[in-house]
Amino acid sequence: MNLTRRGFMKMVGIASALGIAGLPRKGAGAVGAARAGFRKIGVEEHYSTPEHIELLRSILERRYPSAQVLEEEKNIVSDASYMGSTDLPAIKKTLEQLCDLGSGRLAEMDRLKIDMQILSLTSPGLQVFEAEKGTALSRKYNDMIAHAVKENPKRLAGLACLAPQSPVDAANELQRAVRQLGLKGAMIDSHTKGEYLDDKKYWPIFETAQQLDVPLYLHPRGPSPGMIKPYLGYPMLSASMWGFGAEVSVHALRLICSGLFDQFPHVKIVLGHLGETIPFMIDRIDNRWSASPTPTKLRKLPGQYFKENFVVATSGMTSHQVLTMVLAILGADNIMFAGDYPMENVADEVNFLDTAPISDSAKEKISHLNAERIFSLS
Repeated sequence: MNLTRRGFMKMVGIASALGIAGLPRKGAGAVGAARAGFRKIGVEEHYSTPEHIELLRSILERRYPSAQVLEEEKNIVSDASYMGSTDLPAIKKTLEQLCDLGSGRLAEMDRLKIDMQILSLTSPGLQVFEAEKGTALSRKYNDMIAHAVKENPKRLAGLACLAPQSPVDAANELQRAVRQLGLKGAMIDSHTKGEYLDDKKYWPIFETAQQLDVPLYLHPRGPSPGMIKPYLGYPMLSASMWGFGAEVSVHALRLICSGLFDQFPHVKIVLGHLGETIPFMIDRIDNRWSASPTPTKLRKLPGQYFKENFVVATSGMTSHQVLTMVLAILGADNIMFAGDYPMENVADEVNFLDTAPISDSAKEKISHLNAERIFSLS
């Protein structure tokens, strides 16, 4: 792949924004000595395959060299550009870690004091492919991850990858993945070719999740085509610095505003990064919703749906101030630990929780008890 200097530097910036292993965020450190002793289950821990990387890379090779961001490129450029071929050792290491479902991953888990990882296909998942291709890959990768879990059932669990491009097929695959393969839910990487899951054509996926009593993890990705324009020119802005969280928080609020949770009141959605800023805005969200002259008819205020139908994970967040605020807003039963492996510095994540100025009861719930309950882990 021949990149322009501008393209290469853009990829470096995005890799840094993603917190790629080997490019730790400022302040990264070793696991703290004050380890709480609670077992830790990481609920947002990623994998990929050489095939998946090559398929994403083939898209980048067709589109990335252009200095102009093409319309069709907007679905992938900000969250998969690090898949492109570069000589950066950190990116190579990350790709190797993503593809390792065996001894190397387990050794890292031991080093980092992680007892179990719940595995999910790295963003943008399968949502950039055509429906038939994405559906076929979902079956293949779900079989693969189920096999990895079977090899190490005390250390690994898995979330299904789906191709929402074909909603009925995605719902059927979710059912197969849970009932036949033993996977614990599914991860969906926010928008699918610019479309959001509040569109009722996608609701068979939620109906199936409710029937199976499994959660759906709504993971961030780069802004959709309709949102991307203000981010252009600042690669890190469109990625994990801001664009990821802004994109998926809008998606979550669209689900609430659509009436989805009146139709499927037991559906549980997981959001990373301590709720993608929504917990801090709940009061204003409810206030403005109530003040709307013609609000959509919902049975509850938006914030109530968030507190009842959403749980959040700590992925990528290491501020004790933020954790204590979210804890006060959502309660200890609605927060789970996540390392976001290998995109974040997991040692920092572990140390952050172990040294958090919160009660042992809350710490144990966040460390593993909530994950065991929400994902039905034995």
